[in-house]
Amino acid sequence: MIVITAPTGQIGSKLVATLLQQSEPVRLITRDPGKLPAEVRERAEIVVGSHRDRDVLDRALEGADALFWLMPADATASSPYEAYVTASVPGADAVVRHAVPRVVIISALGRGSQIYAGHVSASHAMEDLFRSTGAHVRALALPTFMDNILRQTATIKNGVISGTLPADFTMPWIATKDIAALAAKYLLDHTWTGQDSVEVLGGEDLSYHDIAEILTDVLGTPVRFEFGDRAAVRQFLVSRGFSEAMAQSMMDMDLAGERGINNATPRTAESTTPTTFREFAEEAIKPAVAE
Repeated sequence: MIVITAPTGQIGSKLVATLLQQSEPVRLITRDPGKLPAEVRERAEIVVGSHRDRDVLDRALEGADALFWLMPADATASSPYEAYVTASVPGADAVVRHAVPRVVIISALGRGSQIYAGHVSASHAMEDLFRSTGAHVRALALPTFMDNILRQTATIKNGVISGTLPADFTMPWIATKDIAALAAKYLLDHTWTGQDSVEVLGGEDLSYHDIAEILTDVLGTPVRFEFGDRAAVRQFLVSRGFSEAMAQSMMDMDLAGERGINNATPRTAESTTPTTFREFAEEAIKPAVAE
């Protein structure tokens, strides 16, 4: 039995679709089963509730062979450590109680860099929490998601993409469908042991200038990069309901990116995933802009 947290998110939904093509049973933890496609509700076992809840986890992890752990950060938390570590304590406790042998965690690049990075640093501490359970662990250490560009669909329609990193600063980007494929590989494999981070650099290294050029070509209309102000973004996040601490944590993560926290790992064939940004733009951004 493979247990999946956050099955309606941009990674979890793709992971569930992949796993349901296999023969192993899948159990999903979700607060709102109505957000799942009908075919998923028919084929997967569903535990209703939050994976921050001890009782929900007890029901979900009974007889589990593997757990996929993704903790969406609570924007109202008092700190990123509350959002990632404190919220994950019931999960780690349940892994121990139910002797779950394998755990696959969504985390971030930069472990051991000694650069404070807000959400990223807290995700590394979450890794340590699950390592302390004694389970076999694979922490997928990831860079920035290509899919985040979809949040800018409205401005892209007006020919603008923005960010708070310098236009020519290059860093790795990954598509969430490639993350789901990698997670599925580990969840379906019952032979791996030990506790390791799996550093993944996505399809390619790109700057925002590169992204604007690719979008211009794919969309057939000019798209330019507009450099943003971190202080203004921080205040925008607070206005949208983020706590002061979590808004600052987002900026700390961004600043750590500029300091190179995602660029320390050398790219290899093994750390490179299939999807390029051009492919992602064709498959996802172009249809979204056309709506």
